Amino acid sequence: MAAAPVPGKDGNKYVPYGQRSGNESIVYFTRDLSAEGLAKAYEKVCGNIVGRVGVKLHTGEQHGPNIIPRPWVKSLFEKDIPDATIIETNTYYEGDRYTTDKHRETLGINGWTFCPVDIMDEEGTVILPVKGGKWFDKMSVGTHLLNYDSMVTLTHFKGHTTGGFGGSNKNIGIGCADGRLGKAWIHTYPGSDDQWSIVEEEFMERMTESTKATIDHFGKHVTYVNVMRNMSVSCDCEGVAAAPVVTPNVGILSSTDILAVDQACVDIVFAMTDKEHHDLVERMVTRHGLRQLSYMKELGMGNDRYVLIDLDNGGIRITAEDAAKDLKPFVA
Repeated sequence: MAAAPVPGKDGNKYVPYGQRSGNESIVYFTRDLSAEGLAKAYEKVCGNIVGRVGVKLHTGEQHGPNIIPRPWVKSLFEKDIPDATIIETNTYYEGDRYTTDKHRETLGINGWTFCPVDIMDEEGTVILPVKGGKWFDKMSVGTHLLNYDSMVTLTHFKGHTTGGFGGSNKNIGIGCADGRLGKAWIHTYPGSDDQWSIVEEEFMERMTESTKATIDHFGKHVTYVNVMRNMSVSCDCEGVAAAPVVTPNVGILSSTDILAVDQACVDIVFAMTDKEHHDLVERMVTRHGLRQLSYMKELGMGNDRYVLIDLDNGGIRITAEDAAKDLKPFVA
C-alpha cells in the first residue's frame, strides 16, 4: 500500500521578499477604492478574457457588511464585461446559501440582481483533473463551470477562519468546488464527526489543488483582481457575525498570476505597522495560511516574486512597503 501523503510545513512562517527566488510577475496596484479604481485594475489584466465570461465573486451571506460593493461590480459589468455572469456554488455548511433556493433568496437580499448569477452546482457536478497533486487527482466542481470560456476572479481579500486569509486562491479553490462533494473532499476526513476536521497545512494544500484544477481548465483565459477593503479576520461567509474590521483599507491589486497577486496582498499586510496589521497577521500565522503561497509555488501555479506597478503614479515600480504607506482608515 502506498504511503499516505504528508502535508508540507512552515505555513506559519512569513518568507521576506529577499529570501524568495525565481522569476517575477507583474502585479498592478491602485489606492482608488471605487468603481473607477476597480475598472482601472481590471483593464490592465483582461487581455485574454474572451467568449462567455464567468466572474467568480463571493456574494456573501445575507446583509454581509464587508463584501465588494455592488455598485462597483455593476459598473464593471456595464463598462468592461457587459455579457458576463456571476458564478457561485452552494455552501458546505448550512446557512443562507446552503440550498439553491436559499442561495437565490440571499442573492436578492444582497442586491446581486443587475446581471445573471449562475449557481454552478445547481444541476450537479463534474470532475476536473488535478495535475501534480498529492492529495487529489481530481476535483468535483459545478457542472456549469464548463459553460464558460474565461473566468474573472474578483476577490475580497480578507482573513479566514480556517484558511488564515482569503485571496484569489480561496475564492476559486473553495468557491468553485461544489457544495456537497468537492468541498467535503477539501474540508473533512471521510467518516469524521467534525465537518472541518482538515486544518493547517493539509487544508491549505487541498484547497490549492482544487484551485489548480479550475485554473488549469481555463488556461490563459483567467485573471485575478483582489480588493483590499474592509479586511476583517473573518470570511464573508460569516456575514453579520464577522469580527469587526480593524485593518486599514489599502486598494486594489490585479494580475494574471494568482500566486503573485495573493503574495503581494500578504506582503502589503505584513508591511503595515504592528498596530495596523496585528489581528490579520495573527489570523494568517495561527492558521498556517501562508502554506497557500508556498504550495502554489511548488505546484508551478505562479511566482512569489513580482513587479508592483503603481497605477496612480504613472505606472512606476513600487514595493509592498510603499503600498502600505498610504493606508486609509476603515470606513463602514
